[in-house]
Amino acid sequence: MTTLADRPNTALLVIDVQNGVMKTAHDREAVTANIVALIARARTAGVPVVWVQHENEQLVKDEDAWRFVPELDPRADEPLIAKLYGDAFEDTGLEAVLAERGVGRLVVAGAQTDACIRSTLHGALARGYDVTLAADAHTTEDLSQWGAPPPGQVIAHTNLYWTYQRAPGRTAGVAKAAEVELA
Repeated sequence: MTTLADRPNTALLVIDVQNGVMKTAHDREAVTANIVALIARARTAGVPVVWVQHENEQLVKDEDAWRFVPELDPRADEPLIAKLYGDAFEDTGLEAVLAERGVGRLVVAGAQTDACIRSTLHGALARGYDVTLAADAHTTEDLSQWGAPPPGQVIAHTNLYWTYQRAPGRTAGVAKAAEVELA
């Protein structure tokens, strides 16, 4: 149970599913399809979808790499959080957006598993949120040439350790996109 008082609602965070990020992402098509299905389920359930979009030297605002992949359809009435750091809470308006909607529980999907996904998972839990990771709706690129494990192992390890993550008064968990509890 969240430690955030009077915040019983859930939101879906869709993190950095941008052309430049997803271009070489592991299992891109399946992960993107799972994210699309999760967004549809959230909208049907009346759960807010909050979009997170990274900007840096490779993801220059308004350029193709910065845009969301074409399979996604952010709506004008859904919040969009622009970020410069891995943790979507750092130096953004995300906390205010979630507080305004009474959100104390997050479902997280997107990219990259070993960077912005992990940073945001930990940032959310540290800030008092309950956090569920959609096991088959996050991905990363192959960074093994720099010493990282292959992307499938990075994803599997993140799913494993997040399954057992806990903090006082908060919960963490992992579920397949089709099985994530949204309400």
